[in-house]
Amino acid sequence: MFASLSRAARRRALAATAALLALCGVLVWWLAPFGPPAPSGSITFSTGVPSGVYQQYGDLLKHALAQDLPEVSIRLTDSEGSQQNLARVASGEADFTIATADAVAQYQRERRPGFERLRGCARLYDDYVQLVVRKGSSLQEVQDLKGLRVGVGQDGSGVRLIADRVLAAAGLAPVRDVEAVPAGIDTMPELLERGELDAFFWSGGLPTGAVQKLSERTPVRLIPLDAELVGQLHDVGESTRHYRSAVIPADAYAKAQDGQRVETLAVANLLVTTEEADADLVEGFTRTVIRSRDGIGRQVHPAQLVDLRTAVYTDPLELHEGARRYYRSVKP
Repeated sequence: MFASLSRAARRRALAATAALLALCGVLVWWLAPFGPPAPSGSITFSTGVPSGVYQQYGDLLKHALAQDLPEVSIRLTDSEGSQQNLARVASGEADFTIATADAVAQYQRERRPGFERLRGCARLYDDYVQLVVRKGSSLQEVQDLKGLRVGVGQDGSGVRLIADRVLAAAGLAPVRDVEAVPAGIDTMPELLERGELDAFFWSGGLPTGAVQKLSERTPVRLIPLDAELVGQLHDVGESTRHYRSAVIPADAYAKAQDGQRVETLAVANLLVTTEEADADLVEGFTRTVIRSRDGIGRQVHPAQLVDLRTAVYTDPLELHEGARRYYRSVKP
């Protein structure tokens, strides 16, 4: 009888021990992190000129990434724009950047160093070309710029690429028919105000803060770039296929437009990295770009146009595997 009770007690003790071990296993499973380790390390994000949309967007995105990828240290660097940004990423000087689709296509067409390494993470928002003059100016079309001082963007910018092409499509040689001033959006508004420029080109999201502020303190207006001009650009072929006819809404710059819409051309911005970038990092980076749209968009209006449905279309760049993984994970 005593031996039988001892065996029963031992069975109960073994059962209790097994249950305790099972409970501990459940707790360990519940508390343990899932999946691979979170991305870590340091990355460089090349943005744009101070006061430009690239720089403003990059600064706000950095704060969003700090919340989502706390183990990743992010350094922002100013740049002249798309062309310099691509060269930096392709050479390994930067890990991520923003560039216009036409600048990417041009970089590829010229087979510049590292062009084959570039990959897309997301299509972001469109840049709109804005040709700004004083409101009292007699200038009405691009052809009227002949012989004048025209801000065309810095040498490494996407603005310079577009300005040169628009001038050429209008029959003007950028190096001969105008006095091309290589300045950025951080200085062109003041140069126009001081009478040191007769006009300037800008390509950026709507509204661009520097143009908005200029329109609020100085009477300026926008010269239209009509569909015929865009068609002439398309005739060039190659990377010009990324331009499309567009309209600047009447309320983009209320004081400069007097309630009128302005015809222009637009081109998509892409978030760019290289094929060697860590897939987990790219997946997390892309996720934050999409998720932070509304928060960033409250301060940088073009960011409101980042759209999950179109973000996957990064032509002319192949989509990075990490970005592809993210889009698959949220596909309905």
